[in-house]
Amino acid sequence: MLFYSIDENGYLRKVNKIDFNENKAFLVDDVKKIYVWLGEKTSKKKKELSIKRAEFLKSKRKKSTTVEIINQNQEYGSFLAIMDIMRKGIIPTASIKRRPELKIKFEDTMDLLEAGLDPDFEAEITMTAHKLSHEKMSYEDLCHKLGELQMVFLKGEGKASKKEIEEKTEEIFKSSSTSDELCWLIAEIEKLK
Repeated sequence: MLFYSIDENGYLRKVNKIDFNENKAFLVDDVKKIYVWLGEKTSKKKKELSIKRAEFLKSKRKKSTTVEIINQNQEYGSFLAIMDIMRKGIIPTASIKRRPELKIKFEDTMDLLEAGLDPDFEAEITMTAHKLSHEKMSYEDLCHKLGELQMVFLKGEGKASKKEIEEKTEEIFKSSSTSDELCWLIAEIEKLK
């Protein structure tokens, strides 16, 4: 994971930690994800150049990389989980253990189905999660859909209040789940129903 401060002209300067100052913009390169954090009082020019810089870096990658724009006081998901690390500074990577992330193994499942095996429960979830992951839903929409499904599953159709669904959605939003993990959980609940 690499941290960069972004100046008014969009140039990157490597830093060891992030102070999350409201006048600054930072780029966090986590290989598969490029985060652009924008302070509330960051100039419009710096914001635009920061986003362009992140998109340029993304275009240079051989593997698929996503860019997430994070505004101050609206941090969410996996970014929240790493904010303390970024404030404290870079720790040698040997001492940081990444949590295992769920990967939707669609190709493996298709290979088994093409070999003539009937789809089991896990294969059905895999196919549904894969389809959902390609619907281009926003992270927020995935959290809401999962929150709604969980509350319906727990309380029954029409019995969960809008407030309960919103609270569950917020809880999921702050859980640091990846988009693939959210798609898997949504698919799993839909299949259980």
